Amino acid sequence: MRGVMMSLLGVLLGGCATHLNAPDQTVPVAELNWTVEEGVVFTPADWPEPLVADVYQPRSDGRHPAVLIVHGGGWQGRSRDDMASTAENLAEAGFVVMNVAYRFAPDYEFPAQLHDLQQAMHWLHDNADRLSVDTDRIAGWGYSSGAHLVSLLALVASQGGDLDRPYGGPDTKLAAVVSGGTPSDLRKFGSGKLVEQFLGGTVKQVPDRYAAASPVTHITSDAPPFFLYHGTWDSLVPVDHATDFQADLAAAGVPTEMLLLRWRGHIATFLTDQAVEDDAIQFLYRTLDVHARLAWGNPQTDP
Repeated sequence: MRGVMMSLLGVLLGGCATHLNAPDQTVPVAELNWTVEEGVVFTPADWPEPLVADVYQPRSDGRHPAVLIVHGGGWQGRSRDDMASTAENLAEAGFVVMNVAYRFAPDYEFPAQLHDLQQAMHWLHDNADRLSVDTDRIAGWGYSSGAHLVSLLALVASQGGDLDRPYGGPDTKLAAVVSGGTPSDLRKFGSGKLVEQFLGGTVKQVPDRYAAASPVTHITSDAPPFFLYHGTWDSLVPVDHATDFQADLAAAGVPTEMLLLRWRGHIATFLTDQAVEDDAIQFLYRTLDVHARLAWGNPQTDP
């Protein structure tokens, strides 16, 4: 159903977009066979609840770049199924993909969800040899609340502050981030049920928590490159979350690309993101030097 909606809306809305810092040319992208291992538990035995991931592995020789994928849903719903088609496209392009679940608000408030992603990164490092992952080339990809979490993961790891302890550390650093419809500054919302349940109060009641949970407050010059995309008609997460975020990243010297999709709201941006995925994969290829290092000539076939 999502594929049908993507095609229909893509035709209706056309290709109108503004691409900031777009590349001069594209690079060839692999088309590989892949396998998936579903429902892999990645959390420790003593974690508050077991969490699972679907792990996709391309069939080609050598070490592969990897992508940690995080779904949206207002920090309290949806599932990794929403990101399955993105995971498949990335696996075909030569990435090991870890499509993860995380704990939901209001049962679990921030920073529980960040801790879940940090555990996922540790699991990916611990299993790097089995999965043929190049741990220096792990990226993050998310949409909406998933984009918020993966952006926060990347920035907290580069900052090394309180949120990087006790579950963070060097293994949780990302080499690049693709972030769509990102709530980058939670202080802008002021009020709203989803954010209040995620953070345990209003911005007036817990202002420090709103600041700590906002990716914009953790930007440093050590942050990885970011690819941002956002609908200009997004009323749920207004577009200034993207434009201000990009400006702050650029001011810190962080390489960025930003794709603004005209005439799209929050949901339409997600449903019509096939062209965005193509551009984002190009970004990952360039940033992670995939084309030069992927084992092109010796793909493995199904047994």
